[in-house]
Amino acid sequence: MKRLHRLTAILTGLQAKSSLKAKEMAAHFQVSTRTIYRDIAALSAAGVPIGLENEYGYFLVDGYQLPPVMFTEQEARALLTAQKIIAQNNDSSIIAAYGSAMQKVLAILRKPQRNDLEMLESRLRPSTNKNTEKTSDSVTLIQGAITQRQVLLLQYRSGSKGEVTERSVAPMAIYFTQDHWVMVGHCRLRKAMREFRTDRMLFVAVTEDTFPPNQFRLSDYFEKNNGF
Repeated sequence: MKRLHRLTAILTGLQAKSSLKAKEMAAHFQVSTRTIYRDIAALSAAGVPIGLENEYGYFLVDGYQLPPVMFTEQEARALLTAQKIIAQNNDSSIIAAYGSAMQKVLAILRKPQRNDLEMLESRLRPSTNKNTEKTSDSVTLIQGAITQRQVLLLQYRSGSKGEVTERSVAPMAIYFTQDHWVMVGHCRLRKAMREFRTDRMLFVAVTEDTFPPNQFRLSDYFEKNNGF
């Protein structure tokens, strides 16, 4: 990778994440940590406000924004492919949010790129057999509650007996199976971690109640419960 491309990628990575360590960047770009140090120094000399915390690594100072991003043809095609896959997802809120984001992507593409994507769009479909019936519309709401640590109020229908209960749940994570989305959260009714399928949520709303920060990791949860 040419240095200019690497500098741009480092800057984009710093914009996308709260912090990055030199060793991580060196491994990603397959260069030495000394090279990364020189790249960071070059960006700083160019006026990019980069801070350093020994424990966490490099970060962009709050308030700095990158100039408008331009996508390569390969990146634009990848985004179109992702849109096609998401369009077969079972949650309408995700479909709508990604569609809105894709419109913003198209708005900054050059006309030849847009023309190419329009042609490709009519010739691309991830699956011919996937059931596209929308079974929920709450995934983006749940994602926001996870990041803001907001308790959710649910009316939930169980799968075994069809019993409807009202639950207050602290959402921890959400994952997708081949058929539906599943939220993992601490149920205050059961006083334990439980899983809730979004297609069985008859009602879901964000409350003003919040829960404290935690170190929950979905990979640890799966390992503990013999999941994925």
